[in-house]
Amino acid sequence: MSLSTLVDTLYWTHITFGFLAFFVAPVALASAKGGPTHRRWGRVYFWAMAAVASTALVLSVYRPNYFLAFVSVFSFYLAFRGYRALRRKPARGNSAPVAVDYIGMSLTIAASAALVVLGITQPAPVWVALGHVAIVFGIVGLFFALVDLYIFLSPPKDRFEWWDSHMAGMIASYLAAVSAFSVNNFHFLPVFVRWVWPTAIGIPVIALWIYHYKKKFRARTTSDDFTRENPRIG
Repeated sequence: MSLSTLVDTLYWTHITFGFLAFFVAPVALASAKGGPTHRRWGRVYFWAMAAVASTALVLSVYRPNYFLAFVSVFSFYLAFRGYRALRRKPARGNSAPVAVDYIGMSLTIAASAALVVLGITQPAPVWVALGHVAIVFGIVGLFFALVDLYIFLSPPKDRFEWWDSHMAGMIASYLAAVSAFSVNNFHFLPVFVRWVWPTAIGIPVIALWIYHYKKKFRARTTSDDFTRENPRIG
């Protein structure tokens, strides 16, 4: 296989899995949480995002395009943290982070910091054109990775923290997929808007989503505690 054929194969693999992730994520989000449909399509989404990130990294080395490389690391980490949060559920008996969690978090801090620094210094034309985008994405990546660092070092008392990390990670990673779709299709928008509007809309949605479920879980926990303390009423 020639190098050009390999690059073309990687490119179309990247596109194919990107479209797959774009369309299956809403199925997982809309289905009953924890049900077989949610788990099945959630796994498909996660591995599709893994394929998107890995092919993007290889293509970014071939070109080279460090902006694409750093964005790939940060965007996949969002899905990775959502996936790993499930593995650290208290119900599984071992909620402590392991080496792969620290490695992913550390790589994301490095890649996100590089996005911010290069977005500010703009050492090459791509950074001049996408400097503001790089800064926004870098800040978002640093936020999620540093939140995870805090959680790793200071395990939260909230037993539903894993749920917050899972949902925030998965939805935020989907924003990256929407951004890629927007960049390639919404040419009528200014470049900065094309890249950033999913994040500008999606981050508040994530916050509201988590707040909604925190209230729901808190109400359920309060109700369960009341029933245990008052068995005749329950």
